[in-house]
Amino acid sequence: MRILTELGETLHLAFAAIRANKSRGLLTTLGIIIGIVAVVTTMTAANGLGNAFKESISAIGSDVLYVSRMPWVMRGNWFEFRNRNNLQLQYAKELERRLREAVAVNPTTSTSKSIKYESNTLQDVRIIGTTDKHIIVSSALPEFGRFLTGLDIQYKKKVCVIGSEIKTRVFENVDPINKRLRIGRDTYRVIGVMEKQGSAGFFGGPNFDSQIFIPITSFVRSFGTSQDRNFDIAVKAPSTEAMSDFEYTLIGEMRKIRGLKPIEKDDFSINKMDSLMSAYNNVMGVIVLIGLLITGVSLFVGGIGVMNIMFVSVTERTREIGIRKALGAKRRTILTQFLFESSVICLLGGLVGLVLSVGIAQVINALLMPASISVPIVVVAIIVSILVGVLSGIVPAFKAARLNPIEALRYE
Repeated sequence: MRILTELGETLHLAFAAIRANKSRGLLTTLGIIIGIVAVVTTMTAANGLGNAFKESISAIGSDVLYVSRMPWVMRGNWFEFRNRNNLQLQYAKELERRLREAVAVNPTTSTSKSIKYESNTLQDVRIIGTTDKHIIVSSALPEFGRFLTGLDIQYKKKVCVIGSEIKTRVFENVDPINKRLRIGRDTYRVIGVMEKQGSAGFFGGPNFDSQIFIPITSFVRSFGTSQDRNFDIAVKAPSTEAMSDFEYTLIGEMRKIRGLKPIEKDDFSINKMDSLMSAYNNVMGVIVLIGLLITGVSLFVGGIGVMNIMFVSVTERTREIGIRKALGAKRRTILTQFLFESSVICLLGGLVGLVLSVGIAQVINALLMPASISVPIVVVAIIVSILVGVLSGIVPAFKAARLNPIEALRYE
């Protein structure tokens, strides 16, 4: 009980000292406010980007392996990857025949073409040739209309499914279903509109909402023979738990299809969502670290300001400290009082900084990029504020606690 009473008195004195010097306290907290705003804004932007990236690549699928000519994340000799032979369309049929346990095998290829509806034109739109298995290996579904069917693939129908951004930019307020869209030199009938997916542009990836899907057979007929074009093959594993073993099986079958000898390296790459997430986390980790180091300078400057003010406060209240010691106040009581005072100053600055950060995050989210404040960010901001207060006040507090009561009473 005695300790609680001392803490209560210490808090009362600390708040009384802050109230007695409102203007000085406000100016002191300004550096902390700026530092907390900088730290929280950095973490908020990183958090928002991370959530947006995870959401956008969720269409890739955590249980899907992608057989590609090039790796998604380039490591090693780029010239070695560049000299690899293209993957052929018939590889997908071979894999489907060999991998009986695979849920789905879906080949895709792509090109960029101009598109036109009436007077509206878009250049360099990504056109993807795929099959009806696409919606099995991907989490993306049509928002309106339907996706490609087996009959569309078999009979090489000139139908297409457009991304949500294509609908907005080309068709505007017109319902695109069953409308004729010119893709390159050919005309395709729109049969569906994909739901909004976002972009994987952080790594130079595509904007998923600006794509158009057409039957892979129609793609080959319109834009070139399968022998001259590279294909990617998505293979959906039986389950997420079986991914590791299934990947080894897939590599073995691909090596047989490519006719590689045991001593030869793989001339293809197996890509998956984990590789993208790993690369993203590595890059964002470095960016956030640099950002926090830079913004940490603001907190350091703010902490120095708090320390200076606490030294001034100790000097101004030397007689008060002497009187309290003469009346029996212990060193730890004086030490705790000044530590509480510096911590409260920084905590108030941190709370004001948090409030400002919420507003800044909303502006960033509306105008620049995704940004969201989470509970862990709030907790970190509060802890950092208190920690800066303790570190800034510890030297002045020790100075106050070690004052000789007789000399302190003589201080003018």
